[in-house]
Parts: sequence; C-alpha cells; structure tokens
Amino acid sequence: MIGTAVARYQEVRIQTVTPGELLIALYDGLFRFLAGAKHCFENKQRGKAGEFVSKSHAVLSELLLALDTKQHPELCANLTSVYTFCLTRLTSATITGDPEKVADVIRVLTPLREAWRIAVPKSALEQAQGKTSG
Repeated sequence: MIGTAVARYQEVRIQTVTPGELLIALYDGLFRFLAGAKHCFENKQRGKAGEFVSKSHAVLSELLLALDTKQHPELCANLTSVYTFCLTRLTSATITGDPEKVADVIRVLTPLREAWRIAVPKSALEQAQGKTSG
C-alpha cells in the first residue's frame, strides 16, 4: 500500500517537474555518481567505479544532447566544450583507474551546478512575479 503511494507520488512529481528542476535533479544525480566513482577508484573497486562512470557518462550525454543551439548558441558552444571535456576525462579515468580524473570533472562542473541552483529558483520567482503583476 505505502509502496504504491510512493510510486504514484514519484510519477506525479516527474510529470509536474519544471525543466529547471529537472536540470538540477540531473546535476544532483550526476554528482552522486561522480562521488561514487571517485570513492570506488580510490578503493581499487574498478568494476563498481565503472558502473558509476557509466551512469555519469549517460547523464552528461543527455545534458549534451539537450542543448538547444538555436536558443543560445554561444552558451551551448561553451557547455558543449565543458561536457566533452568531462566525458573525455571520465573515459580516461575508466582506462587508468585514476580518481583524480573524476575529481577534475567534479571541479569543472561544480560552478555550473551552483549557478543552476541559484538561477533556476530565481527564474521561477521572476516568472511567478511577472504573472501576478501582469
């Protein structure tokens, strides 16, 4: 019974989430996977690290594919470079087992994650205020 209620809640939440909230959720998941990969590489658990890297790679690939170059070409070009760098570092981390390469990805993406965490709620607030004052 409770499991069904939780599943229903998650289904509704997924259907009602804004694109900005989805972006933040993707980044949060990505950082969990990256932290897991780094930890596993540090502890010589390459198989498990590979699973985390694979999940990280999938999220980064989705973020890359979701870029709409028609809307903001310069921003998309910059994000493409960042995401491509991160994908390359993760591939290299998998090959070498080097946790520092995963740490590089975390370092590069942290400012983006923090920027989205500020920008998304601010944008939602501005949109809400625009609707009430219009």
